[in-house]
Amino acid sequence: MMHKIEFGIASSEAIEDALSERIEEIRLKQNITQSRLASEAGVSRSTITRLAQSGKGISLDSFIRILKALHMANHLEALLPNPGLSPLEELKRANQPSRQRARSKKEDQKKWTWGDQKQDDEGDVS
Repeated sequence: MMHKIEFGIASSEAIEDALSERIEEIRLKQNITQSRLASEAGVSRSTITRLAQSGKGISLDSFIRILKALHMANHLEALLPNPGLSPLEELKRANQPSRQRARSKKEDQKKWTWGDQKQDDEGDVS
């Protein structure tokens, strides 16, 4: 049974209840017992029972473990998507000149080697 909830305006308790109900529905749809889910998630069975009951909280660690045991961990990224670049960073990048490779050295330049320096009248090497 799908429960429609508007996450933007719902209270944290309502969101917690909705997530708990969805996880319970997924568990039942996958035909997994609470004991088996607890074992696969590495949490106690009472944690799974608390999750199934409205108004009873569980830790974030337990929540993640349960999602992983239900093969739903790939949905965690949707909770907090990568923020990417801020608008100011994008503007700074747009205004920066594009980087270019360093130019190669001219081939006609003579390489310096020991012993081919010229001495002036005072004995200084140039």
